[in-house]
Amino acid sequence: MIKSNQRFFNFILVLLDIGVVTASLLFAWYIRFVSPFFDDGVRTMNLRAYIELLGIIIPLYLILFVFFGLYQPYRKQRFFKECREIIFANIIGIAILMSALFTLKSIHFSRIMLGIFFLTSTILMIVERGSLRKILRMARERGFNIKYIIIVGAGSIGQTFAAKVVGDRQLGYKVTGYVDDYYHKSDKDGIPILGTTKEMNKILEEYQVDEVIIALPNTSFKRIDEVIDICEYQGIKTQIIPDYFNLIQGTKAYFDELDGIPLINTRYIPLDQPLNKWVKRLIDIILSILILVLISPILLVTAILVKLTSPGPVIYKQIRVGMGRKEFWIYKFRSMRCDASITSGDVGWTTADDPRKTKFGTFIRKTSIDELPQFINVLKGDMSIVGPRPERPHYVTQFQHEIPKYMIKHHVRPGITGWAQVQGWRGDTSIHKRIECDIEYIEKWTLWFDVKVFFMTFKAVFESGY
Repeated sequence: MIKSNQRFFNFILVLLDIGVVTASLLFAWYIRFVSPFFDDGVRTMNLRAYIELLGIIIPLYLILFVFFGLYQPYRKQRFFKECREIIFANIIGIAILMSALFTLKSIHFSRIMLGIFFLTSTILMIVERGSLRKILRMARERGFNIKYIIIVGAGSIGQTFAAKVVGDRQLGYKVTGYVDDYYHKSDKDGIPILGTTKEMNKILEEYQVDEVIIALPNTSFKRIDEVIDICEYQGIKTQIIPDYFNLIQGTKAYFDELDGIPLINTRYIPLDQPLNKWVKRLIDIILSILILVLISPILLVTAILVKLTSPGPVIYKQIRVGMGRKEFWIYKFRSMRCDASITSGDVGWTTADDPRKTKFGTFIRKTSIDELPQFINVLKGDMSIVGPRPERPHYVTQFQHEIPKYMIKHHVRPGITGWAQVQGWRGDTSIHKRIECDIEYIEKWTLWFDVKVFFMTFKAVFESGY
């Protein structure tokens, strides 16, 4: 019921967003070229050229809105957070658009007009989303679009469901009461007990009911069948909360099917979705190429100084465990003496006063310059720019037995930087905290999450790097 309502609502949102983007561009064109505010006689391109530009702008913006979670149910995010996502989606959208126009040498489009378009579309979209929230809230307060439900089962499953419905009016549901065979009080937490399953027919005839939610344990399969039969006789929809929903490990379940057979994935990972995976990979490739070109002078100078300050190879290779538990060679600028692994036994993480480091190695570790060759790992597909940091095989084997859910980090590509690292869990720090951050990143991944971690890295390397 919730998903079908949300699909329809999202369809309306998409139409409104297209309308806002189109109206913003037309308004910006009018302000720049027709209104008296810019009375300079300049008209670099006619209106038709800008309307044709909408063929690029609308798909680009809709994709960005999806990745910034702007089509998720309102019950999942506050308005302030939605406004923030709208602003960032518009910033990235206009940046991509202007970069594309510059690359294609389409320099005749007015930058002033595009700036007005950016401001207008951002403001109008915030107004649009805020108005929709207000309209829905007012409608439900007046009893419109409210569905009345009965929950069969006043146990822990039914109580959990009822608490979520009662605690979030934006869902648009009202609990009429419980039906339970064993709870003999008149109410449970203020919600009335209407009777037993044997009285189901009478209850459905007496009360206004749109849907029945069955929250019985699997051992009550006979009663479940009886309740479904009665509801279908009365023409009322039924939905079943599976008794094993507590087995869901992540923040939400992911449902799939195979030729009609329902499947429940116990941990939802956004990067399992092909589109998410493809977009993240494409961004990794583009950014890695750009960054490698921009930092090539730093790479060259660092390579020369590593060679001059200590004997041995410039690049240090080490086996790490990546996505799907596959091993790969990770690249770094060498920051330690060549005999470090022999004298130290190559055990333990690097510490702030590690005697194995060279003087120049201390500097490049402090500034994380030693990690820059890993952009080559990103291009090869071994790593991503943002993701859980990879570990050596013997640590993976050790932590797999010591730390619950440690291996979940290998569901995605490891990263040059990660959520745990920018939170300060880097180097010889709590591995438990690192895994908590890694799992949070994996389960809550969005394009914005990657952008956030990327920019937080610049601050983190100077505060906690060594």
